[in-house]
Amino acid sequence: MKTIYFDNAATTQIREDVIDVMTDALKHQYGNPSSTHGFGRSSKALIEKARKTIAGFLNVSAGEILFTSGGTEADNLVLRSAVRDLQVKHITSKIEHHAILHTLEQLENEYNISVSFVNIDKKGQIDYAHLEMLLDTDDKTLVSLMHVNNEVGNLLNIKSVADLCKEKNALFHSDTVQSVGHYELDLQDIPIDFLAASAHKFHGPKGVGFVFIRKNSGLKSLIFGGEQERGFRAGTESIHNIIGLETSLKLAYSNLDKERTCVKGLKEYFISRIQKDISLATFNGLSGDLEKSTYTLVNVCLPVPAEKSAMLLFQLDLKGIACSKGSACQSGSTQASHVLAELLSDEELQKPSIRFSFSIYNTKEEVDFVIDTLKTLI
Repeated sequence: MKTIYFDNAATTQIREDVIDVMTDALKHQYGNPSSTHGFGRSSKALIEKARKTIAGFLNVSAGEILFTSGGTEADNLVLRSAVRDLQVKHITSKIEHHAILHTLEQLENEYNISVSFVNIDKKGQIDYAHLEMLLDTDDKTLVSLMHVNNEVGNLLNIKSVADLCKEKNALFHSDTVQSVGHYELDLQDIPIDFLAASAHKFHGPKGVGFVFIRKNSGLKSLIFGGEQERGFRAGTESIHNIIGLETSLKLAYSNLDKERTCVKGLKEYFISRIQKDISLATFNGLSGDLEKSTYTLVNVCLPVPAEKSAMLLFQLDLKGIACSKGSACQSGSTQASHVLAELLSDEELQKPSIRFSFSIYNTKEEVDFVIDTLKTLI
């Protein structure tokens, strides 16, 4: 049976070149980076080289890049440490990733902190005037807004938010898990304070990511037991994963223009086929707008009766098509997407909304097969 993978926002296929460098590291770079002998120093040197490479792409200093197990840990480190060490109040939105929203819920219970939600419209765009109003306070504030929404693909004007936060003396954190490796981010031009990224979103390994923490932020470690990662994260580093992250990011940015054109073309073609063949379908958020959303995904509300909607993903899976009804981190939940619940009417929520996300390993022929299958099922 033909299989088609259109769930790249959940995770991506790892590049062969990345597998090769990781395999070599597993075979030959097994020294503990904290050891002082030659084996340890060799491993340490590779980690520091990777740190410098990543810092170069973001135009920051190497000491501001810290390796984590992924985006969720990076988000937790920033949010939890900011509350504990800086006594901030928080501003966020109701359509953030659960790595943000669930962490803030926990912090509200633990520290009795104040969390404010910036208004959004029915397309998921934030109200910048309302954000500015929320920032008119003498309280120390941390704003947390994601650059690319992982479910509907909306693009935040990250520089405008960063500039506003700087003007208002607020800290700004962004979950950039869906944008690092897909968009250039110059953090000298964008005065962001904290940023989270994960390798498996740009054809790297799972279980590794990084956090950018601007120098002299005041944040401290959440994990104790050693002095690894500048004292921010105790524990022996995963050398092969870090090398895999470095390689996947280098390949992503060295091929960015060509690969972005390829993937954007697939999205554009997918949209045109939907509009032609399933005319009653609608695009959630701004995912149908090629300028205001990421080029990597669309989220489509399909004209299917409520009694048939629950089986649609299962039927697509039987046809060999992998896609998603929302974030993979919500897998197993019986509740509707919290993002779509903020954007859609009750009637629209009864219809199936599916996220299709693309990569360089997809083709127009696969788009045709998916659209033809959807037409048959609908």
